[in-house]
Amino acid sequence: MIEPSHNIHEFTVSELAGALKRTVEDTYGHVRLRAELSGVKLHGSGHLYLSLKDDRAAIDGVCWRGVVAKLGFRPEDGLEVLVTGRLSTYPARSKYQMVIEQMEPAGAGALMALLEARKKKLAAEGLFASERKRPLPYLPQVIAIVTSPTGAVIRDILHRLSDRFPRRVMLWPVPVQGEGAAEKIAAAIRGFNQQADRGAIPRPDVMIVARGGGSIEDLWAFNEEAVVRAVAESAIPVISAVGHETDTTLIDHASDRRAPTPTAAAEMAVPVRSELLAQLAQLNHRLDHGKSRFFVRLADQIHSLGRGLPRPQDLLGLSRQKLDDLADRLPRGLRFVAQNRRLALGQVAPALGPARLQQMLVYKRHEMQAVGRRLEPAQKQILTGGAQQISALSRLLQSLSYQGVLARGYAVLRDEAGRPISEIAALKPGTPVEAELHDGRARLLVEAKIARSKAEAPAKAPTKPKAKPKSTAGQGSLF
Repeated sequence: MIEPSHNIHEFTVSELAGALKRTVEDTYGHVRLRAELSGVKLHGSGHLYLSLKDDRAAIDGVCWRGVVAKLGFRPEDGLEVLVTGRLSTYPARSKYQMVIEQMEPAGAGALMALLEARKKKLAAEGLFASERKRPLPYLPQVIAIVTSPTGAVIRDILHRLSDRFPRRVMLWPVPVQGEGAAEKIAAAIRGFNQQADRGAIPRPDVMIVARGGGSIEDLWAFNEEAVVRAVAESAIPVISAVGHETDTTLIDHASDRRAPTPTAAAEMAVPVRSELLAQLAQLNHRLDHGKSRFFVRLADQIHSLGRGLPRPQDLLGLSRQKLDDLADRLPRGLRFVAQNRRLALGQVAPALGPARLQQMLVYKRHEMQAVGRRLEPAQKQILTGGAQQISALSRLLQSLSYQGVLARGYAVLRDEAGRPISEIAALKPGTPVEAELHDGRARLLVEAKIARSKAEAPAKAPTKPKAKPKSTAGQGSLF
């Protein structure tokens, strides 16, 4: 039997956890590791939780929000990094972890490998296809700019636009590097499109996404998928102007045009106003010169054609002579015509005396009386024939009317909507129907249907006899 040792110090769990924490932090207060990131998770508080691993071991790591905001790139699973910090423990879970104070990719090669892999992925989705790229407008009315509101980039763009061709500019200010920069840049690109679609702002004709030069880490926000997809989805043509001429980012492949510098982007966006004015003046000069030459050539042609025409006096001489000849003959012709008309009137005048007119009036009166005597018998004959025809049609109508059939003891059945019922299948027991007879209508209730053959006959014969239906064309069923 082992006796208890009363001289061993007794710790509480908290005391032991605190002692271990102090020991670890004092021993490993400054550590630098090369490791691969795994399980990267950005918490809603802004803190970053991850694992640092190699091929044989793994250590949990935490990067506080203030440090995350200063990172020049977005940590991702599989990225090899160099981290500097201190080891500590988390007593609540009896685990140790590294508190990261500084993180950087393990050389440019790691970022380039990540960039190349992302480039292949997005290219496979067709985001970089040349057929997706659209031409830029020749002279945009409104230019949208996504960049930092401070710094030389926005000043260079505005200065070059002012020099070349002043246009209306709308700026969406965003951070161009650091934590959250990619999300804000993507939101700005989509924001311009959405606001324009809703009519909240004038629709920009072209958009410039720009920032100055820097290292690959500084430009990393423009390699993020969110920004590349926002550029590819933009309905507004996009000019990418990130970094210097030698710098290349993924949005350069997704944009409609790539500018080597922000200043060059402004030059792509608008033409030179002075050059346009000079070109317009040159075209006006050529137009004036062309009009002058045209009118001179036209005058020469008219003059040449005029030399081939006879003189006006030669053209009018013969007509003038004919006019004089006709003027001399006109008085004689008028006198001759007047004399002939006078002779003709003298021959007709005796026939226009009162006796002749009275004789003609008596003749016409007799003619009219004869027509009147023939008119009355003709009227009677027409009226008699019309009355006989109407009577015949009336008898025919009565013989064809279904109401004549009703007078012989039949009836017409109609449903509740007033439609004639022509088939027994339309009748259901318990259904109200309306029967029209020759002297009125009655409301009936169907008790049962009588089948037409033995196979269709019901088990129990109806208590009241029903009239056999007869069909009349166009009038439904008659009973």
